Amino acid sequence: MKLNERLMINCDMGESFGAWKMGNDEEVMPWIDMANIACGFHASDPSVMSTTIQLATRHGVKIGAHPGYPDLQGFGRRTVALKNDEISQIMVYQIGAIKALCHYHNAELHYVKPHGALYNDMMKDPSVFKAVVSACESFSLPLMILATKQNEKYLELADEYNVPLLFEAFADRTYQDNGLLTPRSHYKAVLKNSEDIFYQVMQLAEYGSVTSVTGQKIPIEADTVCIHGDNSLSIAVVRRLYESLEGL
Repeated sequence: MKLNERLMINCDMGESFGAWKMGNDEEVMPWIDMANIACGFHASDPSVMSTTIQLATRHGVKIGAHPGYPDLQGFGRRTVALKNDEISQIMVYQIGAIKALCHYHNAELHYVKPHGALYNDMMKDPSVFKAVVSACESFSLPLMILATKQNEKYLELADEYNVPLLFEAFADRTYQDNGLLTPRSHYKAVLKNSEDIFYQVMQLAEYGSVTSVTGQKIPIEADTVCIHGDNSLSIAVVRRLYESLEGL
């Protein structure tokens, strides 16, 4: 199910915690369409969540829940050994928390995008994917997942729960010939030039493809593209991208 007419820009937000600051939310928020707000397990706290919800509301940005594994020390980038029903439960707990804060601030929660290792595990393991989708079903919210050559497979799984999917590409990450992201351990995993980031996003928007690390054109059908708010190159180009996508 395609939910957007043009390629939307999303960004992981609200990932500060207490006195520790992460990202450049105030600088980036005016130039995105969707804010994935951390829910307290990998980052954030009620105060940071509230501030980020209000910032998104001021700029007319759609709010998404960004739940992760209970892993503050590892920023949610490590897999936590949980049973599938436990994965559903931590998802419901975190989505419920941000939904309640949205209600408190007269804002609306629009979708869910898992964070870090939970996002990766969901894409690798169908049982984890179903646990995540099950949690989204209980809130009647769309789920954002990685756009791959296997979009149809995930649509079929999500249809069992009547959960719409938002397919996501990445602005500053490179792709392999199989259409998957280049592992972060690879020296070419992240684009190092703001012009490369800009042209990758515009290629996605105009042609529905990316160029892999070996130079192959790979078809990628995406609804939204992720800009990382802690990447200075992404921040430098986000306004230009927003205005260019608006003009298509």
